Order: sequence, then C-alpha cells, then structure tokens
Amino acid sequence: MEQLPDLPPTTRLSPLVLRILGGNPSKFTLQGTNCYLIGSGPKRILLDTGEGKPVFASSLRQALKDENATIEKVLLSHWHPDHVGGVSDVLALPGCEGAEVLKHQPTARQEAVADGEVIAYEPPPGQIEIDDGQVIRTEGATLRALHCPGHTVDHMAFILQEEDAMFTGDNVLGHGTAVFEDLGAYMSSLELMEKQFAGRAYPGHGDVISDGKGKVGEYIRHRRQREGEVVDVLGTKREDGHEGWTSMEIVKVVYRQYPEHLHGPAEGGVVQVLRKLEGEGGGGEVVFDGEGGAVKILDMRNCMKDAICTYSTNYADAR
Repeated sequence: MEQLPDLPPTTRLSPLVLRILGGNPSKFTLQGTNCYLIGSGPKRILLDTGEGKPVFASSLRQALKDENATIEKVLLSHWHPDHVGGVSDVLALPGCEGAEVLKHQPTARQEAVADGEVIAYEPPPGQIEIDDGQVIRTEGATLRALHCPGHTVDHMAFILQEEDAMFTGDNVLGHGTAVFEDLGAYMSSLELMEKQFAGRAYPGHGDVISDGKGKVGEYIRHRRQREGEVVDVLGTKREDGHEGWTSMEIVKVVYRQYPEHLHGPAEGGVVQVLRKLEGEGGGGEVVFDGEGGAVKILDMRNCMKDAICTYSTNYADAR
C-alpha cells in the first residue's frame, strides 16, 4: 500500500472549499473522513460529518469561528457511519441548531457487512430528501446532486458548478481504489461521473485530486482490467484436471503478486465481478445456476466455449 501523505486537520483547498478531517484515520478511512465546508458567506453547507469523534466537532467549531460562519445545510453523501455519525454533534454547535439535514433515501434502513461485522443504519427522523439533479445553493457556491450508486445504493456525488469540480464521496478516493457493493451499478456510476465535470475531485477520503476527471477514467480502466483478468481465469483449464474454479482460487491467480493477507478482501471484488457477469447472462454470455455454484461462460473474450466454472463463496461476508 502506498504511503499516505499527512493531511492537516483543517485545510483551505479553494476560496469555496475548506476540508475538515473527521479525526478517524484507519485502513478503511485512510487519513479520516473528509468533511467539506462549502461557500463564501456567513451561512455555509457542510458535506458529511465524520463518525462522531470529539476532535472533529472541535475542529469544525474552530473553523466556523475563524470563518465567522454557521451551517445552514448538512449534506450526507451516503449512509455509512463514518459519514453520518457526527450529525448530532454538528447540530449542537452554536448557530447550527436549525440546520437542515439532507440525504438521498433519507427514510431507508440500510445494512452491510464490514470485516465480518454487520453494520446497520436506522434513519433518524427529520432528514430531507436529496433528488438526483437537485441544485443546492449557498452564498458563493452552487451544488448539483448526482445519484451514483455502487459504493452504496444511496450514494450521491455533488458537482461544484463554480469550479467545475466534483465531490466524489466514496466512489473515487484520493489514494488507492474504492470498495463497492454492486459492481454493475458502480461501473455505470463511474461512467456517468466522468461526463459531469472537468476539474478537480474532492474525495470522501484522501487528498484532493487535481485531475478529477482523469482519476475517474483511471478507476474505470482498472475495474475493466480486473474483470478481464477474472474472465480469463474462468476460461482457463486447470492443471490438476478438476473442473471449474472457486472464487478464492481465482483470487490466487489474479492477485498472485499481492500478499496473502490481502486475498480475503480481494475475494469480495471477485465475487462482485461474478455477480456482474451473472447479471449480463441474459445476453447469452454468462449463466449462473444460483444453487450448485456454477458459472457457464459462452464465447466471452478468451474463454473456452462452454467452460464450466465452479463458484463458491459466502455472499454475506463479501458484500
């Protein structure tokens, strides 16, 4: 893994954007969740709230004091706890008590598995719906919401029209690659995001990306490469004479140059590729039987015609 650069707790990124770290660094959140104070007037927009660490509330309080500003709207990019966990702390700050909280699918209960543990989101009352394409304004800044599922079903990015920039949420990060729960939706979202802006990207985690559009394109090419590698393995005859491949066996081929402790997380990505191929089976390329664990490849790229590829994994652990 690349060495992550140090990021200060608070950084002025542009005349309209101030980044405040959530104070929650980890292997999943990188230097921490990026929360953005947006606008130039006395009332600002805050995008994301961290996970509720006291250091974030302290940093935000100081930033608002320095800016002589308060928060009129809180936007949430998606439901994950490291983005929504600090809402109550934000609303407790002086002058921010009446701020509106906006989120896509604000009343939907969500659930996922991370590191083998179930995390759930019970939506609090009073949040306001953000619609795809909705324009949200504050003094100096105009944001256009973009529904771009894949990382989560409710995931939203926001285009800052004054800068032709995008807040990419967790679909595109400042370092490394992102995780996703639906590869087909994620790829469609990346392709949509790439067409929406030409400037920098402000990611949900990691440093600002100067060529945001280029980074989105890089993500698209990387995911297509990985999918192609999985398909190539599926179409290869095994040396031991056995029929088919398990998902972990595919991982050990595609990710053979990576340490074994990364194979478990990588299996989730392979599972998502297989799900995507399954979803494309209606076009005559892939058939997944859903019970016996077989994927049938029909004339896809370098695959051998009618190769049967055994597939077995715990879906719940790989979401």
